[in-house]
Amino acid sequence: MRGRRRDVFVIRTFLTLVLLFYLGGTLGWILELFYRRIFSAKKWMNPGFLVGPCLPLYGFGLWVLYGLASIDFSSVPPVPRVFVRVLLIGVAMTVIEYIAGKIFIVGMHVKLWDYSQKWGNIEGIICPEFSLYWTLLGAFYCYVIHPIFYHIVNWFFDNLVLSFFLGAFFGILIVDLFYSFRILSKVRKFAAENHLTVRLQALQKNIAGLYDRRRFKHFVFTLRENLLAPEILRESVAQLKKKLPRRKKGKKDGDAKEKGGR
Repeated sequence: MRGRRRDVFVIRTFLTLVLLFYLGGTLGWILELFYRRIFSAKKWMNPGFLVGPCLPLYGFGLWVLYGLASIDFSSVPPVPRVFVRVLLIGVAMTVIEYIAGKIFIVGMHVKLWDYSQKWGNIEGIICPEFSLYWTLLGAFYCYVIHPIFYHIVNWFFDNLVLSFFLGAFFGILIVDLFYSFRILSKVRKFAAENHLTVRLQALQKNIAGLYDRRRFKHFVFTLRENLLAPEILRESVAQLKKKLPRRKKGKKDGDAKEKGGR
């Protein structure tokens, strides 16, 4: 009996994590898509490194937010309780952002975002301004949106037939990860050969521009198999090199910089 309860708990936890990852990744992708359209790139552009509409960073972020919102702080007085929870949210989201950014810079020579132009930034990966944004967004989730997600999770377990669609999402995500990392491996090879770190958004912009000039239909999915075509890659590289300073001997890898914070 105890073993059965443990198995049910494990399965329920796994499905909850997959569901939250799907919701967070998809909603985060939509949020970033409109952010780039309105504030950053000024055009429709895939905000992530995956081909599909999912940002894993937001999926992991929702895991953390859901967990923090579920912690019982009733033993803490009301005012300090809010402060402690919000502070934990800000620290946790900033740490997640730093770890994710660092992994791609070290492992793939790719910067998924760049805060180099922002005050107080650390390695262009995190900065006070966006840490504040994540803190406010996280606080809004905990005190306004969390009950909705809690209800969605409970509703999902009352309708487990939907787990089929969740499984389909998980399968597609795995395929997308393999496909996208294969493309990024090409970018990594170029970056390593030229001793630099490539800004993903700058690369996407250049490729989108090349597609426009060649009248390719790309919409938001700029990082796809066309990127692997030698003539496309060479032309994009030529455009990037005009903006990227060469690394001097004895110094660390330079960054593929472009004006703008994100």
